[in-house]
Amino acid sequence: MSEKIKVLIIDDSALVRKVLSRVFETAPNIEVVGTAPDPYIAREKIKKLNPDVLTLDVEMPKMDGVTFLKNLMRLRPMPVVMISSLTAQGAEVTLQALELGAVDFVTKPGIDVADGLDNYAEEIIGKVEAAAKAKVRALSDAPRTVINVAPKLSADAVLPPAAGRGNFKTTEQIIAIGASTGGTEAIKEVLMAMPPDAPAIVISQHIPKAFSGPFAKRVNGLSAMTVVEAREGDQILPGHAYVAPGDEHLLVVRDGARYVCRLSDGPPVNRHRPSVDVMFRSVAQNVGINAVGVILTGMGADGAAGLKELLDAGGSTIAQDEQTSVVWGMPGEAVKLGAAEHVLALPRIAETLLMLAQKGQPLARVAGSR
Repeated sequence: MSEKIKVLIIDDSALVRKVLSRVFETAPNIEVVGTAPDPYIAREKIKKLNPDVLTLDVEMPKMDGVTFLKNLMRLRPMPVVMISSLTAQGAEVTLQALELGAVDFVTKPGIDVADGLDNYAEEIIGKVEAAAKAKVRALSDAPRTVINVAPKLSADAVLPPAAGRGNFKTTEQIIAIGASTGGTEAIKEVLMAMPPDAPAIVISQHIPKAFSGPFAKRVNGLSAMTVVEAREGDQILPGHAYVAPGDEHLLVVRDGARYVCRLSDGPPVNRHRPSVDVMFRSVAQNVGINAVGVILTGMGADGAAGLKELLDAGGSTIAQDEQTSVVWGMPGEAVKLGAAEHVLALPRIAETLLMLAQKGQPLARVAGSR
């Protein structure tokens, strides 16, 4: 790959092409080598310009983005960031694109597209930078502007630090999973390997509000567990997985003898809501030794500090390894921080969790982990 990340923008909207080009001009390490209004022109420009990353509109004339992506990932796999509308239909199509191998997606506002995309300039640039470094799998036939950066808050902004309260070993365990870039597919793989009586699972995936419900519904149809979008006051039960709603933090709290979901619209933490750090902290404080924290593929560092808090509270912790992560940002930061007891390939994570549940023993006794 060249010193600068070469980007090809594929979108039928001339306005979106112009706005994205302007956004990328603010990044000194990104160069827009071309634009294309449809996949047919894009196909020729890919051959001629050899871009490092594509941004690809979901809905286009002549050939929709998903069909083009499917052909691309079969014949010439490369990093792709989807540009999706914030609608239920857009969510379904985007989740399908992620299944086909797209690295990540950016949501396109329904109105005032120019200002909307400009406001998310930092996020868009970050996702393209991450995509350029991502591990892409082939699909088998089976003027510069100044960006105003939001403050990067810690979990303290939502949930103050406190001594852990889950200090007594019980038979009731909770698994907490955090993820970002590449996480929808990684979470799906873990949940598909779980039996219907698996320990309760809470999930914080960086995802927009319009996408979390369709994501939970999609995985529910593939998993033996009952997968739902978490609601305020939901009792956390074995055999169930609770996905944090987009734009709300998910916390686990104790209500008498029960664990329940609490939702918070507090400020974004690490510029994310839901934040993995917030969820892990709540689990550390309220579940402690009876919890297992898992941090999967993702860009950035959200979740690393929370995973360390969970480890310090007596819980067991796992990070996905670099080889199987689409982006080894979040799990990599957890490893650097000493928060991960075990660094495991994605296919091993579910079986390790089940081994823990079956034997009722600390993960440190599970052979082959690090």
